[in-house]
Amino acid sequence: MHVLQHPISSSASGASYQLTSVHFGTPGHGKKVYIQAALHADEVPGMLVAQFLRSELAALEAQGKLNGEVILVPAANPLGLSQAIHGAPFGRFDLSTGTNFNRAYKHVAQDLKASLAGLLGADADANVALVRAHAKASVASWRPATDAEALKKILLGMAIDADIVLDLHCDNEAVVHIYTGTPLAGAVAPLAALMGARAVLLALEAGEEPFDEACSRLWWDLAAHFGAHTPIPPSCLSTTVELRGEMDVGYTLAGGDARALLQFLGHCGVLDVPLEPLPAPLCAPTPLEGVEPLVAPHAGVLVFLTQLGATVAAGDAIADLIDPVAGTTTTVRAGVAGVFFARTAHRYLLRGMAIGKVAGAKAFRVGKLLGN
Repeated sequence: MHVLQHPISSSASGASYQLTSVHFGTPGHGKKVYIQAALHADEVPGMLVAQFLRSELAALEAQGKLNGEVILVPAANPLGLSQAIHGAPFGRFDLSTGTNFNRAYKHVAQDLKASLAGLLGADADANVALVRAHAKASVASWRPATDAEALKKILLGMAIDADIVLDLHCDNEAVVHIYTGTPLAGAVAPLAALMGARAVLLALEAGEEPFDEACSRLWWDLAAHFGAHTPIPPSCLSTTVELRGEMDVGYTLAGGDARALLQFLGHCGVLDVPLEPLPAPLCAPTPLEGVEPLVAPHAGVLVFLTQLGATVAAGDAIADLIDPVAGTTTTVRAGVAGVFFARTAHRYLLRGMAIGKVAGAKAFRVGKLLGN
């Protein structure tokens, strides 16, 4: 194990920040795995999971049971960790620009369509190696204009050529759920089963360039661009793993999540660990375009009527919204059948605020699919 420090700030910055990454194994030996926690810095559960992973990976490396390279970034957003508003941590958006820390990563496929022209052939493995080399060069050419962009460049530079990318997040209040690219549905199934995911949400393009998609979408974009005679398999299993809710921080949960992630890496051949049988999946994958965001039709006190993780039918009551001034109550109902997988932690809402999300099986949305 060795630890690297990556300077984020330039001499033009008003403060100085650095990012820490922990490295296990040998680069170029076996598969490369990249794991990061708390890209949204106030999403804490992943940081505790990373603490368990760090100890276990160090022990496995010392025992010669690591068959690849693993990069662990236990706190992926030093900028966000330094932000607070009136005593409350605020790590989802960069306060200097208003930009979500999990948006606006470089989509390197645009560069690679030009730089790879005439270089790819009929050998899929050779094509994968070329794509990874050119992708790293594309990220290296990124010229950040802010500290937040500098951070994004560092993170993407470590992950862009990985075989497996695990981005650990959490929602406000939620059951475990996973976001990934549609071509990766089969590859992510063991992870979803091991993590006990209640929703696996698939999209070819979620919009606004989130981190996991910046690592994976280039593969199917390039495959479509260069055509069937130039084999380019989807060679980065990149996924966002939502570890329940913001307050679900505890040793039991984090230890179980870390064991599940290590089991997944064992099933992928990265670790020599005793493999347990894969549990039965708790859900089938559904399109991200099928997620129904429920919003408050007016201001009021929010009372949930349905538990997280419940399977609901269209028309089922999810929550009551009570206007304490008018004395009226509006029942908010699911518009689609699916799993009620995430909800707000707030119990008084203004009009238009998020109530929760239902993962439906039929696509009906287009455009930006992730919200804010």
